[in-house]
Order: sequence, then C-alpha cells, then structure tokens
Amino acid sequence: MRRKALAATLGMPLLLALRAFILEPASLEVNRYELTLRQWPAGQDGLIVALLSDLHVGSPFNGVAKLEKIVMRVNQTRPHIVLLAGDYVVSGVRGGEFIPPETTASILAKLTAPLGVFAVLGNHDHWYDGPRVRTAFESAGIRVLENESFRVEREGFDFHLVGIGDLWEGKPDVGAILEDLERLPDDAPAIAFTHNPDVFPVITGRIALTLAGHTHGGQVDFPFFGAPVVPSRFGERYARGHVVEDGRHLFVTSGLGTSILPVRFRVPPEIALLRIGGAVRSLPPAELFSSRYPRSSSRTPSPAPHRPQRARSSPE
Repeated sequence: MRRKALAATLGMPLLLALRAFILEPASLEVNRYELTLRQWPAGQDGLIVALLSDLHVGSPFNGVAKLEKIVMRVNQTRPHIVLLAGDYVVSGVRGGEFIPPETTASILAKLTAPLGVFAVLGNHDHWYDGPRVRTAFESAGIRVLENESFRVEREGFDFHLVGIGDLWEGKPDVGAILEDLERLPDDAPAIAFTHNPDVFPVITGRIALTLAGHTHGGQVDFPFFGAPVVPSRFGERYARGHVVEDGRHLFVTSGLGTSILPVRFRVPPEIALLRIGGAVRSLPPAELFSSRYPRSSSRTPSPAPHRPQRARSSPE
C-alpha cells in the first residue's frame, strides 16, 4: 500500500509536467465565441472572424509543420476574415529555433477568407526587425495595418478595420486614429485589432470591438490561483476572453505559441473563431444561433482578478 501511495505521489508531478511541457503546448483547439455588440447594426449578424496571435513560429512543438496545420484548420472553418495579431517570430524561448519571417509569411499566405487576411505586428516582431517582418508579409499578399484603417465591404454592409500598432514598440497614436475615424463621412462601425490589450482603456468612439493577443492567457492557469504571470499592467483583467467595460467590448485570444518558457497549463493554444452579432436582433434566437457558436460569456471586470468562462472548443 505504501509503495502504491509513493508511486502515486511521485507519478502525479511527472504527469503534470508531461501535460504542461509537451502535451498542451503541442495541442491545438478551435474555440468558438458568440459576441453580441451594442454598436453592431441589427440584421448584420454572422460575421465570422478568425483571430490568430502569438504564433511564435519556431517555439517548441510549434514549428513549420504546426503552422501548416493551423492554416489548414482555419481554412476548414471558412471564416469571412482572418486577423493576425502579431508576434510571429520567436526569440529566447528554450528549446526553440529561429524561423525566418519570410517562411512564416509564405505559409500564412495560404489562409483564405473572402474579406481578406490582415495583420499587425507585435513587440517580438519589432524587437527582431519590424520592417523585415512587414515586408515579408506584404510580399506574401497579407495586408499589414499599422496605425491605419481599411474599409471592408461585405454584401452591401461596410465596416472599418483599424490596425493599431503595438503599445510597447509600435508607437500607436490612438487619439489620432480615432479622430481620423470620426472624420469619415459615414456611420459604419469599426473593428480594431492590435497586439497588446493594454491599449483598450483609451479606445472609444465608433469602435464596436477591439481584438488583441500578447498575454498568451498567462500560459499557466492554476486552479483557484489563476495565472501567476500575465504581461499586462492590468494583471489578469485582460488576460484572455471577452471583456466588457462601460459598454465597450474587448476580446483577447490566448494565442498559439510560447515565449520565455515553453510551457502551457490549462491554457491550450487556440484558434479563436468569433461570430459577431448586433445587440438588436431581427430574427428568432433559434435562427440566429447555431449550435456551433454558443454565446460568449462576456464579463464586466471588477478591481479584483477574475476568470472568463471557457468557450466550446474542438480539440485537435
């Protein structure tokens, strides 16, 4: 009996280590979220956005073959638009290898979406060589939006896509971006995407939704204690998931790769698939909501740390 107890005591840490350092970093989930936005027009439900961030191609269990698999999975979901939220290169992660941005861009160029594939840069991209990463993506046909906007047309319904530069390294001038947006002679809503979610408190006006990455969801989420480290001055407030503050919406994906330490625990790599709808519904709920896209559990943050509920996922 004592031997069994000893074996169990010694075996549990090994199983946890196996999960955290191998199984979970090597996994891939497609997580589907339903977002209802106050500023999104009624009757324009159903925009599908695939959000990918923090690919860190070359991190352990996250090489070229994994990237090709990610692209295949995204294309299988048939999103209307694909947004890439930065940090494509890897630097300093143990057990990783450097993959040139040109290689990464050539694979991401296989992503297909009728409204296009767009990107912003992350802090790791700037630390490596921001202009080279941007050139690689644009040469592959991926439009990079750094502190600029693009008008997207979807079957008679237009919206503005705003790319905001990384808060740490991309020199974002959010005030100027919002002023330019307000000067446009239309009332079309806007979706902003950026790398670092810490810019969210200053985003106002006609932006219906802000999308971001950067945090990796903390990479580790201990039961009862949460994420011990989140690279945000707001702690776990913007760690991951759907956040609503004063009627403004933010969604943060937990990303796909790893940095610094090649570990993930209870924060698996995700392709975030967002289905966006308006606050005023013109169809019965049974017709609006597919079983594949459950309602996202939005939350209004309090001063104390709190955790978002998990969305429905499709594990690889």
